[in-house]
Amino acid sequence: MTSLIATYVHHFDPFAIQFTESFGIRWYGLAYVAGFLAAFLLLRWFVKLGISELKEDQVADFITVTAVGGVMIGGRLGYMLLYQFNDFIARPTIFFDFLGGGMASHGAFAGLVLSVWGYAIYTKKSFLGLGDNLVTVAPVGLFFGRIANFVNGELYGRPTESSLGMKFPDELSEVVKTDQGAAWKYSLDELRALAARAVDVAPDLSDRVESAISSAMASGFSANGAAISTLIEASRENAEFRVMLGEILTLRHPSQLYEALIEGLLLFLVLLAIRLKWRDLYHGVLSGLFFIVYGIGRISVECFREPDAAHIAGMTRGQFYSLFMIALGTGFLIYAAIAKRRTILPQR
Repeated sequence: MTSLIATYVHHFDPFAIQFTESFGIRWYGLAYVAGFLAAFLLLRWFVKLGISELKEDQVADFITVTAVGGVMIGGRLGYMLLYQFNDFIARPTIFFDFLGGGMASHGAFAGLVLSVWGYAIYTKKSFLGLGDNLVTVAPVGLFFGRIANFVNGELYGRPTESSLGMKFPDELSEVVKTDQGAAWKYSLDELRALAARAVDVAPDLSDRVESAISSAMASGFSANGAAISTLIEASRENAEFRVMLGEILTLRHPSQLYEALIEGLLLFLVLLAIRLKWRDLYHGVLSGLFFIVYGIGRISVECFREPDAAHIAGMTRGQFYSLFMIALGTGFLIYAAIAKRRTILPQR
């Protein structure tokens, strides 16, 4: 079993259902749906348990506001500002390129804080009272999101010799720094040579790669990107080519699964146990614990994750931004100790 895990080459299809070459229902989208549905059901359960200031018929509205205004807009805008700032400033319309991907969890958290704050003001309810229940269920969405990252084969980990290591074909699309600037890790000639070497196991692969390159160049797109996409698609379809591809790939930590377990499942179980054991906690305690524990967990797991952007102050961006989450969580705990506000059940 250890040998099987150590030599596994990722080959999940990001599409759950595919209608055309580039359009279909993706597992990533289903992860969001599953997360919002789980949050809705759990928050409605909290209403029935008498630990929420919401009425049962308000839960759907609350989820809609936080899902759209917080997670979707905040997550997308956060990614633009934190990871693609220069491109976003030059071309703000890339914000709407949802098919191109790009969501930042730290941006989503900021969006959630603002959307809950706005909803609390509008409905005259406790901001942190609503927030405490929301952060208790939020890790379920984080869990599904990280599982979707794994299915997509993205945001993988650093090189490892561990028996838990896996190989991710998306490594072909990595960009490295050279004396001349940024360059593809694998040149176009190397990609063509890889396809040519696979003639015995994938006879038509070279032709497919050349066709993809020609189409991309005619349309003004990246020839390297087109060749890489074709090779990755072939690796999903052809087990023998997948083995060949695995020979040049790096064994890496499946850090998406680490994050799913620590930032998602473990954090959810801890917060839910506290929520159910001590139902009359001061408002802000659970919110504070969420931001602190998430921040510490994210900083720890980032040690195993391949950085996807330049470092800040010697830390990955995920680690650096998590410091602010820990500070925010500490502020919530201090506020909870000072305000000492408890849940006031709504009139039915």
